[in-house]
Amino acid sequence: MQKEHLEVILEDINGKFDLVLEGQESLRKEMHGIRDELAEKIDQNTFMIKALNQKIDGVDARLDTKIDGVEQRLEQKIDGVEQRLEQKIEGVELKLEQKIDGVELKLEQKIDGVEKKLGQKLDAVAADLKDHRADTESHRGYQVREE
Repeated sequence: MQKEHLEVILEDINGKFDLVLEGQESLRKEMHGIRDELAEKIDQNTFMIKALNQKIDGVDARLDTKIDGVEQRLEQKIDGVEQRLEQKIEGVELKLEQKIDGVELKLEQKIDGVEKKLGQKLDAVAADLKDHRADTESHRGYQVREE
């Protein structure tokens, strides 16, 4: 009975061993399937990443172009503002120069007038002094001495 018993055990072990082999084969097939799916997904993701990189490069190029355009327009506006300000400054400078020249002319005229009046007054005072001296010297005994 031992031999029969051993044969039954061996058949049972053999059956279980076949089950293990079937399970491993099934796992191997499943692993290959998963590997193939992952490889396909990796390829798909690689393609998508390349497409995104191309889009990013396109957006970058368009942004560079737009930024360059904005920069040029701003430079033109700044140049225009600078020219207008320079013209206004030159206009103000010219007006101030004219006003200063006018004020200078008026001051010169006033100074000339004051100088003329002072000259006339000094001449009048000198004439009065001369007359007074002559009058004083015409009296006897008075003599004006200059030191």
